[in-house]
Amino acid sequence: MYIHLISLGRVSYAEGLRVQERVVAARKAGTIGDTLLLMEHPPVLTLGRNSSRANVLASDAELARRGVELHEINRGGDVTYHGPGQLVGYPIFDLRGDLPGKKGPHLGPVDFVRLIEEVLIRACAEFGVMAQRVAKRTGVWTVVHPEAGGSVLEKKIAAIGVHVSQGVTSHGFALNVTTDLRDFQWIVPCGIADREVTSLEVEADRVPTMQQASDAVARSMGRVMGRQMLAVEPVEELLGEVR
Repeated sequence: MYIHLISLGRVSYAEGLRVQERVVAARKAGTIGDTLLLMEHPPVLTLGRNSSRANVLASDAELARRGVELHEINRGGDVTYHGPGQLVGYPIFDLRGDLPGKKGPHLGPVDFVRLIEEVLIRACAEFGVMAQRVAKRTGVWTVVHPEAGGSVLEKKIAAIGVHVSQGVTSHGFALNVTTDLRDFQWIVPCGIADREVTSLEVEADRVPTMQQASDAVARSMGRVMGRQMLAVEPVEELLGEVR
């Protein structure tokens, strides 16, 4: 079995959302299999279903001046930031399919999130960055080494927020690769005020390119899900559409 892999490069958030919606519709119709979309966005803030506008620290005027868009979307979670140097992934999977850990007719959304966390933990490890889960805090966090001392806290390197409709997932994760971390000062990331964010660029011994990070995530996705990754380009080919 395959997971289709589509890499869009840098596209606007609106364009990424349009592609995602088309792929989700096809997955619900059963005309395509599970698919992973990978892309990069210009600066944008997204507010999930559980978000608080108070966690957007920048004013509307400042965001407009900087050309930062703001989108309210139907994924779980609070406010998050997407921007250049960040790898955004939308895994569009049918939770009723053959997935690791599925015990009933479908895999639960929380269990799916745990799988995505595992994918990202393994991808970070390819660059020598040890990452972990933190209880009650969805996402992927750096590991604090004992020699660092008690005042050093874990930092968030990847955010996750998914939506499930008719058993099919959408939205997904954002892994900071070479992201300008100063941009996170516009928000309280995911509503968590007592932890910082970080990136592979900061934590790794060698700075990965976006392509290297994409390849690492794709490899990890295949291993965690027990499938082969099959690259498809363009998206019209996957959807059987005539360009």
